[in-house]
Amino acid sequence: MGRAFEFRKARKMKRWSAMAKTFTRIGKDIVMAVKEGGPNPDTNSRLRAVMQNAKAANMPKDNVERAIKKATDKDTANYKEVLFEGYAPHGIAIVCETATDNNNRTVANVRAAFNKCNGTFGTSGSVIFMFDHTCNFRIKSEGADIDLEELELELMDFEVEEVFQDEDGILIYGPFEQFGAIQGFLEENSLEILSSGFERIPTTTKKLGEAEQAEVEKLLEKLEEDDDVQNVYHSMEM
Repeated sequence: MGRAFEFRKARKMKRWSAMAKTFTRIGKDIVMAVKEGGPNPDTNSRLRAVMQNAKAANMPKDNVERAIKKATDKDTANYKEVLFEGYAPHGIAIVCETATDNNNRTVANVRAAFNKCNGTFGTSGSVIFMFDHTCNFRIKSEGADIDLEELELELMDFEVEEVFQDEDGILIYGPFEQFGAIQGFLEENSLEILSSGFERIPTTTKKLGEAEQAEVEKLLEKLEEDDDVQNVYHSMEM
């Protein structure tokens, strides 16, 4: 198993841990997708992907439909995706993805979290080079006759890096830029996509002692509590 497998295993129990926060995040994703490509999932691949994620998170269908309808209202504020970078204590690199309708508020909140937890709020480009930007898909394996080696060979044209199976399905990891092409291949071959998304995987990780790790965790938790924060990535070995 490769880096993506280990990364996924370490994050599995942390990501989307609070149901209410999960629905808020997906709701923002829906707004951004609709504002960008319209409310029809048949012609909007980004919205189609978000709706798959909503289903995987057990978000009620009524909630999804309301979010789409709300997003079509011209008075509904759009969310801008903004990236923040910095260091946690002990030299751990942090990348924080946000979706905000008020950049000043978000900058202030993220900066305050770094300052309160003895971190360093960085400039654009200060740590992002330490992470690979990847896309991922989870496809249904139960009841499907899928040969993992054959699938991996077919996906080589899309620069897919890892294909592996866990208890929830088959995971596919590839470069961020290949998201649309991989999505199209899976749909054309009737492979059911359960969820999809993007992640930033650290190229190298740093191992800390228990007390040092607790200091870093304090900052990670502070960032993840913020309503504007979508994802937080770090280079600490878990």
